Amino acid sequence: MSTTGIELKTRRRGLAEAVELMSSMRFAITLLVMIAIAAIIGTIMQQDRAMPDYVNQFGPFWFEVFRKIGLYTVYSAWWFLLILGFLIVSTSLCIARNAPKFLRDMRSWRDAVREESLRNFHHRTEWTAPLAMVPLAQQTASRLVDAGYRTKMVDKPGGVLVAAKKGAANKFGYIFAHTAIIVILLGGLLDSNLPIRFQEWFMGKTPYAGTGLISAIAPQHRLGLGNPTFRGNTMIPEGQASDTALLQQADGVLVQDLPFTIELKKFIIDFYTTGMPKLFASEVVIRDHETGKTFPATIKVNQPLIYRGVAVYQSSFDDGGSKLKLTGWPMTGTGDKSFAIDGEVGTSTELKQGADTYAVEWSGFRPFNVENTSQNNDARAVAKGKSFEEQFAQTLSQHTGSAAKNAGNKELKNVGPSVQYKLRDKTGQAREFLNYMQPVTLEGHEVFLAGVRANPSDPFSFMRIPADDEHGVREWMRLRAALADPALRAEAARRYAARALPPGDASGTLATQLQESAAKTLAIFAGDGNQGGYLAVSKFLERIPAAEQEKAATVFMKMLNGAMWELWQAARARDGAAPVTPTETHGRFLQQATNALSDSFFYGAPVFLALDDFKEIKASVLQVTRSPGKKVVYVGCLLLVLGIFSMFYIRERRVWVWVKPAPDGGTHALMAMSTQRKTLDFEREFDDLKNKLPQSA
Repeated sequence: MSTTGIELKTRRRGLAEAVELMSSMRFAITLLVMIAIAAIIGTIMQQDRAMPDYVNQFGPFWFEVFRKIGLYTVYSAWWFLLILGFLIVSTSLCIARNAPKFLRDMRSWRDAVREESLRNFHHRTEWTAPLAMVPLAQQTASRLVDAGYRTKMVDKPGGVLVAAKKGAANKFGYIFAHTAIIVILLGGLLDSNLPIRFQEWFMGKTPYAGTGLISAIAPQHRLGLGNPTFRGNTMIPEGQASDTALLQQADGVLVQDLPFTIELKKFIIDFYTTGMPKLFASEVVIRDHETGKTFPATIKVNQPLIYRGVAVYQSSFDDGGSKLKLTGWPMTGTGDKSFAIDGEVGTSTELKQGADTYAVEWSGFRPFNVENTSQNNDARAVAKGKSFEEQFAQTLSQHTGSAAKNAGNKELKNVGPSVQYKLRDKTGQAREFLNYMQPVTLEGHEVFLAGVRANPSDPFSFMRIPADDEHGVREWMRLRAALADPALRAEAARRYAARALPPGDASGTLATQLQESAAKTLAIFAGDGNQGGYLAVSKFLERIPAAEQEKAATVFMKMLNGAMWELWQAARARDGAAPVTPTETHGRFLQQATNALSDSFFYGAPVFLALDDFKEIKASVLQVTRSPGKKVVYVGCLLLVLGIFSMFYIRERRVWVWVKPAPDGGTHALMAMSTQRKTLDFEREFDDLKNKLPQSA
């Protein structure tokens, strides 16, 4: 044999072995296990989110690792589609190899059986009848037909064989089930982003990563009406329309043109008492681009609009550009004059503070918020046995924290509107803020919640600004500006010393020392350009021997509270306002104001923006899909049901009756019966035939 012949034979053997492997059960099970693992990953890890969300969740290193292996879009990853392709090939080869055998077996009567073989069957019986051989064979065949069998009589040497079968369609179950897998997988591939990948690979389509008007996006970033499958989203504010959908990609978006325009007339939303959405729906008008036809429709959750092969689902809702009116208050320096500022959600507003310029990026507005406002113990209560530093750390964490810490309590209440925005400086650094419009009652006090966070993945920490007698923040802002003014602090220290000492001692050495101590106390708390608040107090007291820290802290806090009261009075006197009456209410206000002033050093913003008025504009987020594979999957599911029904509820039975003359006269019959699955029904059927066939006519 030549070398070429050996190589050809080796190649054929290798191909045969590859086909054998790919069509084997173990290969298919391996692929199914891999698909199951991928499905678990896709269920645990949220899919198709914005890439910055994954960076915040996993960090830069693991974000890049997971991105390269496609874990953020598992069901459209190249390796997942490759697994589906291999499973289709494997199942197809399995059908190609076994379906002809099944079909031949279904048509076969298995009439080549011998009498000796029938005697080896477990289910068999024999009898002798007075009829002649042929009439007995005909009678037996007739009775098998009455029992639902198809029969065939075959002449054999010295006798006649009656072959009968029932339930041969059981074999269709295997064919239908395997074909269903192929059909379902093909439907899944049709609904995957494989057609979009094809357009990217061979038609020059690329995701768009920039910003601007959708109508101005270049054709290479747009998918035409002929795109066979897509799944995208479109956000439509009330009174506006859209004829495109955005398909999120790893490095941008693709714009999908729609064959019709969707105009949102009204967005309807209803809530449970917990604040969770109970119902949201969109009242829209559809205008067909080809015919000009228009018609109204209502799109609800689980009640999509299907038109021209495109399904429009109610996905979620968002702000559509609500108009906001706010008042700005300075959070640095000695000024306390407010200013007006307007905003629109989704846009940016320039803000100048002294020599610095900031951009206020309005990111969200909510007309109401359901929060847990149940009261708990005094937030400033300090456990015994803790160090002074731990006490102040606990105080700080309690006052700069979540607006709804007591998740276990169920006293929920609508606390009114809120505005969310980012304040970005000239270097591009930004912090995000969440401010509530109305004061909220927490721990028995009315406070304005001013939230802040440095990273989108972090929860908001809230500064609690106490509401004054006018239910606003004016008095707290006055006090904040006064704390930053050295002259007012000196005046407050003088007032404190004069009030604390008897009239005869108000001008002596003791008064001077007390005034200096009060001024120093205010200066430490004010920070004077450094970190102020309770943290500054804690660092100052660290220099005192440990045995005296608790006593020193008590004296310091007493002096701080008295000096802050005088600072408030001095600030009001400077502005021409009447002195504050020393009542319990004003005392609580001052305590809360002092806590908020300490927290303000962590706020990290040059201004506080208070929401005054708004005009809400809702927006509906609709999911727009074209899924031709859906009907294909339905066909596959039907085949799968038929296949499973055939395999489990149709039982193949075979009966052979060998009829031959008996040695002592008459005719001898030998019956044998078989099935693939021996059940109680089979046993009963065998007993019925064993009793019915030998009976005389």
